[in-house]
Amino acid sequence: MSEPLQTVKPEPATTRTDAKETEVGSVFVSNYPPYSFWQKENVPEAIKALNSPPMPEATLGLYLHIPFCRRRCKFCYFRVYTDKNSDEIQTYLAALAKEVALYSKLPSVVGRPLKFVYFGGGTPSYISARHLKALVQRLKSAIPWDSTEEVAFECEPGTLTQMKLEAIKEIGVTRLSLGVENLNDAILEENGRAHLSKEVFRVVPWIEALAFDQVNIDLIAGMVGETWESWRDTVQRTIDLGADSITVYQMELPYNTVYSKDILGGGMDKFVADWKTKREWHHYAFEQFAAAGYEISSAYTMVKKGQPVQFVYRDAVWRGSDMIGAGVASFSHMNGVHFQNEPNWNEYIGAFNENRFPLSRAFPTTAVERLTREMILQLKFGEIETVYFQKKFNTDILEAFGPTYKKLQDEGMLDFNRDEVRLTRKGLLRVDGLLPEFYAPQYQHARYT
Repeated sequence: MSEPLQTVKPEPATTRTDAKETEVGSVFVSNYPPYSFWQKENVPEAIKALNSPPMPEATLGLYLHIPFCRRRCKFCYFRVYTDKNSDEIQTYLAALAKEVALYSKLPSVVGRPLKFVYFGGGTPSYISARHLKALVQRLKSAIPWDSTEEVAFECEPGTLTQMKLEAIKEIGVTRLSLGVENLNDAILEENGRAHLSKEVFRVVPWIEALAFDQVNIDLIAGMVGETWESWRDTVQRTIDLGADSITVYQMELPYNTVYSKDILGGGMDKFVADWKTKREWHHYAFEQFAAAGYEISSAYTMVKKGQPVQFVYRDAVWRGSDMIGAGVASFSHMNGVHFQNEPNWNEYIGAFNENRFPLSRAFPTTAVERLTREMILQLKFGEIETVYFQKKFNTDILEAFGPTYKKLQDEGMLDFNRDEVRLTRKGLLRVDGLLPEFYAPQYQHARYT
């Protein structure tokens, strides 16, 4: 049995590997250096990068932020809106298309094929089939994607109809990801999810009939109200759905979530599972999925054995792909410079009235920082080959980061030899707590976002 659930406490700095209670603060590592170091005064560096030819052999992807939702989940930390009408949605989508059109003419983008397109949110499936088709027509006229390896699309089950799924298939989506999160209705309601479990089971036959190349299901271990009994049930019912891949995240509480604001304001009387319990639930899910014929693809995802299941967006980003991030608050990575769009609606929309990019902050990286970023993100796969970094960066990572690798080996988090680094199951389940160990001194113990 697990330890008693713990009351949530605020987090003063970056969560470390020895954290026990679930504290307020970011845990999941999606980039390096941390976002808190990105500055407005660096925006000219982003403009310079956009107006320069691409780095040799760099691939290019397109991320499209659709920031609309039926409800805001209490654990959500993304830029989303629940109060926009059809006209406002149309205005936003027109701005999104214009942004991509502006990018398409720049030296860093023009003529380059897209390796992936990713519709994220928010809830991309929230918008109507008519809006979706019109948006894609405008986007493709700016940057064609007929030869793209993957078009991924996030869905909230309750927003899907048979007609909308047909439209999603028609625009070329190859990887459909269902934000199920949990299959216990009381837990879904407590955490502010807009859908109930019956809506998941309602849409699955439609999805199967359309034969998408890949279907993924997202789960969250440690939602408020979770118990061992409810988690076991969710895991088994997820297996029964038979998705091509299943992704499990351990719930965190960044500063801008509803739950976090309640905690910091002293008004939170709920309990959240501690990290030990969430790791146990994560481990249990992976064990059950393995017994059902899945194998590990990353620290979060398992895929069906013997099938051509891939996640092009993830793999490309973790290997340093350039990425255009279009939409309010979106992040981009181009020619070694990170940058973010305006995080507010009016500032984002208003930029296009002035025919300019809506950039708010940026960070130009060094070669060492690019190496570190790729290395820590690829550790999420569970194993990395040293020759990759030797060839790409002319660096022996076991020499450059030797003390850290040795420390984590001594703690039972990973093993390594001259050819590869391999995380243990213990390390894989807490990988996001390990990665800050590799940060340069100036970035350690700093706020992540």
